[in-house]
Amino acid sequence: MKTALVILAAGKGTRMNSDLPKVLHPLAGAPLLIHAMRAGETLTPEHTVIVAGHGAQAVRGAALDYDGTATVVQQTEQLGTAHAAAQARAALARFDGTAIVLFGDTPFVSPDTLAAMTDAQADHDVVVLGFQAANPGRYGRLVMEGDSLQRIVEFKDATEDERAIALCNSGVMACRAGLLFDLIDAVSNENAAGEYYLTEIIGLARDRGLSATVVTCDEAETLGINTRAELAEAEMSFQNRARAHAAEEGVTMPAPQTVHFAFDTVIGRDTVIEPNVVFGPGVTVESGATIRAFSHLEGCHVARGAVVGPYARLRPGAELSEDTRIGNFVEVKNARIGEGSKVNHLSYIGDATIGQHSNIGAGTVTCNYDGVMKHHTEIGDNVFIGSDTMLVAPVSIGDGAMTGSGSVITSDVEAGALAIARAPQVEKPGMAAKLIQILKAKKAKLQRGS
Repeated sequence: MKTALVILAAGKGTRMNSDLPKVLHPLAGAPLLIHAMRAGETLTPEHTVIVAGHGAQAVRGAALDYDGTATVVQQTEQLGTAHAAAQARAALARFDGTAIVLFGDTPFVSPDTLAAMTDAQADHDVVVLGFQAANPGRYGRLVMEGDSLQRIVEFKDATEDERAIALCNSGVMACRAGLLFDLIDAVSNENAAGEYYLTEIIGLARDRGLSATVVTCDEAETLGINTRAELAEAEMSFQNRARAHAAEEGVTMPAPQTVHFAFDTVIGRDTVIEPNVVFGPGVTVESGATIRAFSHLEGCHVARGAVVGPYARLRPGAELSEDTRIGNFVEVKNARIGEGSKVNHLSYIGDATIGQHSNIGAGTVTCNYDGVMKHHTEIGDNVFIGSDTMLVAPVSIGDGAMTGSGSVITSDVEAGALAIARAPQVEKPGMAAKLIQILKAKKAKLQRGS
């Protein structure tokens, strides 16, 4: 079935008390909007239309960064959900499939739920996503007869019997695109708020003899984010699910409550993740790796058998081959570390390639930035880099070469060579005691003067 997504993302989110549009607040390393787009993309939609309003340029940028084929339209006045959905009309003018209306601040609707809605839409004109609420509160109620949805009743308009209904409206809907916009045209704004509500299309459809039904999901999928407290609760909910999923997939976490995943983290089985590890977006860890405590990873790939940390940082573009070792207080950025190579202590490896079975000594820095441009460091196989070596890029170290500790290497080193680049040691007997006396005298003079 052909599908299109219409994601409503125009709200200001006043209760967030923020200059940032509500749908751009981050959850698990990605804006709320991206979670909605990601869930919908499993349907392989022909069109994804984002309806932006407040902070439209920022919303446009985030949406297109994630999906360059998306269409972003603007709702210049916020006149209700039906009015917002209507802004997608031109973008879907030639589309004759099912349009699914989602909300950019409702990040947890699952791909399975959306698939169930499209399946139901094959037999019904309008499909609404509902949920059994533990505390229905002020949610709109879904009034059913059998599997037929008769109407949506807002809490303030509901009778006592209708308020007793626990089946509630999430706001998510599926409908043939042409019919959706036709029904929206008939929506009235004759209400206290003077807004056009999408929920009215159910009554309009029933008046025309059209069918409507409900697909249900777990209440947690319908969680909308309106405040920072709710955002924090959503983060906790996401992390708990991600941790449980990782454990089910064979990942060992001695203190899972301290591990923080991103929305797209991929971890292979038999990986060990020690306490207080943070995964930013774009991380893949293959089976059998170990991520030691207090490490931070983002935009990187860790191959089978690698060991990272403790206290390591892998930045975007870090590529660790099998059985590599990245130790404490080591930072790797835009660099490939070859199989079996080690960078164990207090080093920075950026814009570099390291071959197989090389050892990078403590305190080594690839000096990759000249103040204007970045430059590359090439280190071959079976290389030994002595401690506290500065590799001033662009520079190449050949296979089997060595550098002496404390060297500043500014030119290429041929294979098998030993490179030493440091000033000769100078020793002055007795000078230490004399220097201490001079400094003490200077300090005493300063104290008398004060």
